[in-house]
Amino acid sequence: MSTSVAFDSPTVDLGALKSRQHSAWSSGDYAVVGTTLQIVGESLCEALDIRAGSKVLDVAAGNGNGALAAARRWCDVTASDYVPALLERARERAASERLSLTIQEADAENLPFANQSFDNVLSIFGVMFTPDQESAAAELIRVCKRGGSIGLANWTPDGFIGQVFKTIGRHVPPPAGARSPALWGSRQRLEELFPVAKASLAATPRQFVFRYKSPEHWLDVFQTFYGPVLKAFAALAPAAQKVLANDLLMLTDRFNRADDGTMVVPSEYLEAIITPS
Repeated sequence: MSTSVAFDSPTVDLGALKSRQHSAWSSGDYAVVGTTLQIVGESLCEALDIRAGSKVLDVAAGNGNGALAAARRWCDVTASDYVPALLERARERAASERLSLTIQEADAENLPFANQSFDNVLSIFGVMFTPDQESAAAELIRVCKRGGSIGLANWTPDGFIGQVFKTIGRHVPPPAGARSPALWGSRQRLEELFPVAKASLAATPRQFVFRYKSPEHWLDVFQTFYGPVLKAFAALAPAAQKVLANDLLMLTDRFNRADDGTMVVPSEYLEAIITPS
C-alpha cells in the first residue's frame, strides 16, 4: 500500500532544526552503520557511468561511501559534510586503501564551491536530511557542470528505513512544519526540487538489504551508533523506550525475510540521476 505524502508545510525554524539534526548526526558513530552501506556507493557510481579523471563531489558524505567509490574509479574526489568527525572516518578509510581524497567541511545548503565546479555530484542517504530541501537541491544544481550529472540514493517513504522514521515520529514527533527526509525518496518530490526547466530526471527503485545477527542486534547497533535513533531513545523515559523498542522490533519482523533468527531486511531506496540543463 502506498504512503501518501504532503509537501506543503507550515513555517519552521530551519536554523533550530539544523542545529538539532547536527547534534543527532554528531552523536553515536554513524560510520559503524555507514560502512555497511558501501555497496550503494558502488552501484550509484556505476549508474552514473563515472569516468576516470572526472571531478566528483560527495555532498553530506558521512564516512565517504560515495566518495570512496568514485576514488576507486580514479576520479578527482572531494568529500564534504558538516560533521568533521565523519569526514575524519572518510579520511581514515581513504588512507587505508591508498585512495586520493580531498576533505572539505561544508553545509549542503551553502556549499563553498564555485558554480559548475564538478562533473558529477553525489549524495548517498545524506542530502535528504537537510532541513531546507529547496536550498540543498539548488546547491546541487549550482555546483554541477552543465552536461554533468547528479546521483542520489534516498530512502523511500514506504521502505524499511522510511517506516523506521515514521515509527520514531509517532514516539518523538518532529518539530511542527519539518519535512520528512523520506520525501526525497519520492519521484514527485524530486520533480519539484529539480524542475524540468533546470534538469532531467531518471529515478529507479532499488533495494539495500540490512543483514544483522538478529533484529535485536540491529536495534542495538542503531540505538548505539545511528544518531537519529540514539537521540530518539534519549528523549524518552525508560518505559517509553521499551515501547519504542518493541515497535521497531515489530517493524523488523514485518520486513524480515530470514527464518533462522538472523535479520535480512530489504529496504527500498530511490536511485535518482539528474542531468542539469
